[in-house]
Amino acid sequence: MNFRVIVFALMLAGAAQAEGPGPYLRKKAGWFSGAEARQVAAHILSWQSDLGGWPKNEDTTKPFTGDRAALKPTFDNGATTGELRFLAHIFGATKEARYRVAVEKGIDHILKAQYPNGGWPQYYPPPKSYNRYVTFNDNAMARLMTFLRETYSAELFAFLDDARKQAAHAAFERGVACILKCQIKVDGKLTAWCAQHDEVTLEPRPARKYELVSLSGAESVGIVRLLLSLDRPGPEIVQAVEGAVAWFESAKLKGLKEVVVEDKNGPQGKDKRVIADASAPPLWARFYEIGTNRPIFCDRDGVAKRQLSEIGYERRNGYGWYGNWPAAVLEKDYPAWKQKWGGSGRE
Repeated sequence: MNFRVIVFALMLAGAAQAEGPGPYLRKKAGWFSGAEARQVAAHILSWQSDLGGWPKNEDTTKPFTGDRAALKPTFDNGATTGELRFLAHIFGATKEARYRVAVEKGIDHILKAQYPNGGWPQYYPPPKSYNRYVTFNDNAMARLMTFLRETYSAELFAFLDDARKQAAHAAFERGVACILKCQIKVDGKLTAWCAQHDEVTLEPRPARKYELVSLSGAESVGIVRLLLSLDRPGPEIVQAVEGAVAWFESAKLKGLKEVVVEDKNGPQGKDKRVIADASAPPLWARFYEIGTNRPIFCDRDGVAKRQLSEIGYERRNGYGWYGNWPAAVLEKDYPAWKQKWGGSGRE
């Protein structure tokens, strides 16, 4: 699989939070030599923290006017990697040293943030909260790894020194090893991943009150796509992919459809419901109980429920509990990978 496809998919995953540099990364090369690009770059630089990263849920293409001491860099919700790609583009067009220095500082921050076991927290330095866990949630780790691979293999980052490229390559390989170690076994069979794993033991961990220890029908997709993009996959990669794909198949929810209906008594005038529909395409739950493979839903009280209708209005309508996340992997990505590698790691 072309890893550029992975980059685009992971960029889309973070689009709901704040677009930031995303739309500008689709500009033609010549645009980065112009005045508008320089202005956007100045704004992006104004948001870069002293540590090297950028905050989340902010439009970093607009000027930062706050207290720099309050800037809290993160890898969550698409932060940091888009800004670094933009600055690499404008350095390539202008050769102005300030852009190269900012890119190097950001890459060094990412490299420094990696745990010895290969995982990344949401923030660095890691806090004491759940944000310290190895984070697959919202594709954070897969996105960082995809970015690091670009730094040592894509022409966009050809200006980087060999030492940084080698460090990024080594970090990517440690990340792959961490992914393999985190994959959850049930009754001796490889399945999927939790949205976050302990930073020391790599065991699955909860996050917010409504995000319990579970197998993730969403986050596991980004991980599998990353594994599918690896050249000449060895036996461990093949086993990991095959185990995850088998789990995606087993976790399919058939005959169900999520709909939004009018609810005049609801705060938003509408409500999410799940109805029976034999013709509906398969759905997957966001979270599955480890061991039973039963979908779980949860309010802010942290109590697992078996049906979407059993949780309150606010969480029911304020979170993505169902989706078709693995569909493209099963229908397109995995068959193409199987045809290319034959499940053996050789073309």
